[in-house]
Order: sequence, then C-alpha cells, then structure tokens
Amino acid sequence: MNKEKKLPIIEIKKEWCKGCDICVDYCPTDVLAMNGLYAEVVNLEACTSCGLCEVRCPDFAITVTKPDSKSKK
Repeated sequence: MNKEKKLPIIEIKKEWCKGCDICVDYCPTDVLAMNGLYAEVVNLEACTSCGLCEVRCPDFAITVTKPDSKSKK
C-alpha cells in the first residue's frame, strides 16, 4: 500500500509581506525562499510543520496549517 505523506498548508499573504527574509532564515528545512520582494514556498515536501516561519514573521503574513489539523471553516 502506497501512503502519501500528508503535507501542511503554508499560506503567505503577499500584501502583508514586507520581504524581510526572517521566515527564510528561520526555516530549518529550507522550505521557503525569497522570490524578489516576497517569500514563497519552494519545497513543501520538506516542511515539518514546526511553525517557526509563522511565529517569527513580524507582519503575521504566514499561516501554517498542520496536515492533521481540522479546518476551522
């Protein structure tokens, strides 16, 4: 049986991101990178859902939803 790893959801609100690069620096698995002025997800498969990017973002522009979390909607 082939079970696929459930991936987290990382939302980056570009209108809130000021491009400070803090999320990229704190990500221990290099999931994020700067794409010009904004951070973007470049390696979602490596994400461990640690949430460091979300916690360290001074502009609250990142939300990490763990794969086992139920939707709040």
